[in-house]
Amino acid sequence: MKTGQFLLAAMLALPAFGAAQATETELWRLDCGSIKIGDLSAFSDTLRYQGETRTLTDSCYLIRHDASYVLWDAGLPAALLGASQDGGGMKPSLATTIKDQLSEIGVAPEKIETVGISHNHFDHVGQATDFPQARLLIGKADLDGFRAEPPAFAVDPSLVKPWLDGKAVLETVEGDKDVFGDGSVVMLSTPGHTHGSYSLLVRLAGKGPVLLSGDTVHFEEQFANNGVPPFNVDRAQSLASMDRLQDMAKALDATLIVQHDANDIAKLPAFPASAK
Repeated sequence: MKTGQFLLAAMLALPAFGAAQATETELWRLDCGSIKIGDLSAFSDTLRYQGETRTLTDSCYLIRHDASYVLWDAGLPAALLGASQDGGGMKPSLATTIKDQLSEIGVAPEKIETVGISHNHFDHVGQATDFPQARLLIGKADLDGFRAEPPAFAVDPSLVKPWLDGKAVLETVEGDKDVFGDGSVVMLSTPGHTHGSYSLLVRLAGKGPVLLSGDTVHFEEQFANNGVPPFNVDRAQSLASMDRLQDMAKALDATLIVQHDANDIAKLPAFPASAK
C-alpha cells in the first residue's frame, strides 16, 4: 500500500469524534448516592487534605440516542438505601434508586439497551443487575479485575454476576469505543484510577459536547493540583488521563463534569430535567 493510501485508511479508522449527528441525543443526571469521607487525605498521595472532610456525589447518567437508552455507571448498591453516614471513615448511602428515577420520566428498565461502566469499583456498578437485558460495556482490564483471585480493590463480582456467568451480553473495550458509530457517544480510555478506567463524551445539539469524567479525578481542583489518590493503580497514567480530558475539553469547548464533585455536576440540570 502506498503511503498516501495508508494515511487515508488510518484516518478513516479513527473514532468519529467530529462526525455530524443525524440523531437526537438527550442526557439526564441521576442521583446514584453519596459518600461521606471522614479523612480527605485518603484522596491525595501528597497528603494535601489533612483533617478535611467532604461528601462526594455518586452520580450516574442516562443518555437517549433517538429511541435507544444508555446508562453510564450504575451507582451504589440498593442495599445502601437509607444507610447512615454518621461516624468516620468512608460512609456510602443511597437516597433513591435508578429504577425509581427512570419511572419518573417514563423509561421502563427494559428500555436500557446498554450499561457503560467507567470502572469496576462497587460505587459505579452497584445497581447494574437491575438491567440484566442490557449489554455491559466495560474496559477489558477492569473485567479482569472482577475475575481476579482475590478481586481487585473495591471490586465486588456479585454486582455484575449475570455478565460474568455468561447469562447477559458482555462487551469488553480496549482503547476508545464509539458506542453508536456516529461520534455522539464515545467511551474514552483514561486509565490510572484503575487499569481499565473510562470517561465518556456525549455530544448534545444544544448544550454542545459534555465530558463525563468517571473517576479520572474525584473533585475538580485535582485537575489544577495534579491530585492523585494513593489507591490509584498508576500515577503517571492518572496524570496523563487528566491531561487528556482537559485538552479535549478545550479542543471541543466541552462541559467537563467531575462525577463525584457536588459543585461540578450542577453544570447539568437537576433531575428530572435533561440537557439536549
